[in-house]
Amino acid sequence: MGQEYRRTTTTVSLINYHFIFCPRYRRKVLSGQVEVRFKELVQELCTQNDWHIAVIEVMPDHVHLFLNVLPTDSPADIMGKLKGATSRDLRQEFIHLNHLPSLWTRSYFVSTAGNVSSETIKRYVEEQKTRG
Repeated sequence: MGQEYRRTTTTVSLINYHFIFCPRYRRKVLSGQVEVRFKELVQELCTQNDWHIAVIEVMPDHVHLFLNVLPTDSPADIMGKLKGATSRDLRQEFIHLNHLPSLWTRSYFVSTAGNVSSETIKRYVEEQKTRG
């Protein structure tokens, strides 16, 4: 998939964010059905907010998410919505996650595709699962 330009009534944009975020205490809780459901929830949120997922990779203890978004969406707002909704829903559906005071840490990493190509970031994210 090449670059995806977004068009609103007055703006054409290419804003891609690479997010990395972790469960609280870097616990390895994102596997099996939790991983499957997390990906479904992220897809639903992205559709509702008009964010396009270029790549998502979920490891047991962290998530890589590469999104194409509109210029009206800040990284802080995106993370707030994603972490808030997924934490609430996953903790309701998977009772074993309630032992954590919250599902996600308050921190996250975000970068734009300014210094490297989107293809490089996508390849990096996709290769995360194959690393030993």
